[in-house]
Amino acid sequence: MNASYQDKPWLKAYFLGPYKLKHSMEPYPEINVYSFLEEAARDYPEVIACVYADEEMTYPELKDKVDRLASAFVDLGVKKGDPVATVLPSCPEFIIADYACMKIGAIHVPLSILHKTDDLLHEIKESKSEVVVCSYRRIPRVNEVKPQTDVKTVIYAPTKIFPDYEAPEMEEITESGYYLLDDLIEKYEPHTEQVEISPKEDIALLPFTGGTTGVPKGTMLSHYNLTSNVIQTVHWMMDPLKVGIVGKGATAICVPIFHMYGHWAIHASISWGLKMYLMDPRDMVKIVDVINEYRPAIVFAVPAHYTVFCDMPLNKGQIFYYSAAAALPPELAEEFEKISGVPMGEGYGATETSGGATVNISAFSKVTGFMKQVKRGVGVPLPDTEIRVIDPETGEEPPVGEPGELWVKGPQIMLGYWPTTGSGLEKDGWLKMGDMVIMDDDGYFTVVDRIKDMINVSGNKVYSRVIDDILHEHPAVDVAGVIGVPDPDRAGSERVKAFIQLRPEFRGKVTEEEIIEFLKDRVKPYALPKSVEFRDELPLTLIMKLHKKVLREEELAKP
Repeated sequence: MNASYQDKPWLKAYFLGPYKLKHSMEPYPEINVYSFLEEAARDYPEVIACVYADEEMTYPELKDKVDRLASAFVDLGVKKGDPVATVLPSCPEFIIADYACMKIGAIHVPLSILHKTDDLLHEIKESKSEVVVCSYRRIPRVNEVKPQTDVKTVIYAPTKIFPDYEAPEMEEITESGYYLLDDLIEKYEPHTEQVEISPKEDIALLPFTGGTTGVPKGTMLSHYNLTSNVIQTVHWMMDPLKVGIVGKGATAICVPIFHMYGHWAIHASISWGLKMYLMDPRDMVKIVDVINEYRPAIVFAVPAHYTVFCDMPLNKGQIFYYSAAAALPPELAEEFEKISGVPMGEGYGATETSGGATVNISAFSKVTGFMKQVKRGVGVPLPDTEIRVIDPETGEEPPVGEPGELWVKGPQIMLGYWPTTGSGLEKDGWLKMGDMVIMDDDGYFTVVDRIKDMINVSGNKVYSRVIDDILHEHPAVDVAGVIGVPDPDRAGSERVKAFIQLRPEFRGKVTEEEIIEFLKDRVKPYALPKSVEFRDELPLTLIMKLHKKVLREEELAKP
């Protein structure tokens, strides 16, 4: 290995054949996120902003609804800096509430529509939200936690959801403090007052971390964080295709928009005046139908989607398929490329990075004809993103090609964990990502494992993701992963245990011995699973990746 981190070898990767991506996108504008919508409505008045179920609206129509809800928020007492929680699926009402918050300088707190009572209570209470905008179907759950929180106002909408996309029959709510969203939009005139904000300091968004490794924490993201990350990603990487896409193209957003990945995709789409197909993440048939019929320029999805797409009638075409939020097994990327005819792009980031920190531009480069060979992995750092790789045990920088924890710094990095600015960050604003990575000579990064998912077998480090990827190469495997469980024979040591969800046609036909034999020549002896548990269904997170925390808790709870 001849490269060094200080040399920033990834800058060489910014050359896309005859086209050169910029080394920097500075200076980043200090603007309100709402500016994205304001400009799209002005510049693309005929463009459809979003399509959901049987509904669609243009950018001016979307802006009008946003401005009217902003007026309602103000009249209901919402001030600059006040948190407003939403409990909504991927639907137009979410976008309307999001941008209404941005316009008046309120803090949007997006909560998962799938939250159980305990999680909902924790996040509403922790954020001190007094206003909740929710799906009508979630009113009982909101009412259950309301007495234990600061909530005074509930705004609800009859959202249409999978599988039938039918609006629910609503009973009139006469109790004080409850309002139908459509009634408020009809009642109020558009809000015209310009709220003064400090884009670098004022919080725009307070998403909570996934809680897959601990208690969910509120992540303070400024307007500057959010707008900068959009510019660092789509505006930077897609610049060679900008003329043919801006105000003309479409995106299919197949991930929940209350999740950071989906939320970023919303802002990215609006910033370029793109038509958004808002998809229910579970409706695989409709997603494939939309892709085949409408040919969106970009598809935002997760590995679980692409696994299913491989078994569906997907037409080939020049579409940029993007995967993020969960590890993308190399064999899945290769299989999908054969089916779709185009390579997959992969991104990497976290809630704390406003969405993105690195992106694999080799796949995009091949789609555009600038590059012959696709490199696997999470790609190269985004422009203006500083990178460090640190051995968590020694605190020193390992040689290039050796694993270390990724540290990131840049304009997209959070202000801190709620409510304390700077909390969760190291000196000088560095963010420890909690992932072990390896950089190659070209500056491309590969995630080896989550530090908390690494397994200690008698002092030997086992990277669980490496074994996960190998398991996914087995033709019978649908979902799989390994965790460390306490070794009863060695105090302080762990054993490797594999969990496997087989494809339906293979269930009952594959044995533990076959799986271990499949791994035997491909992993070191100490990394071989001591046991394999087959399940019809494994626990998944809301972005459909294996929920290893749940598996560990189940194992530790066993007598």
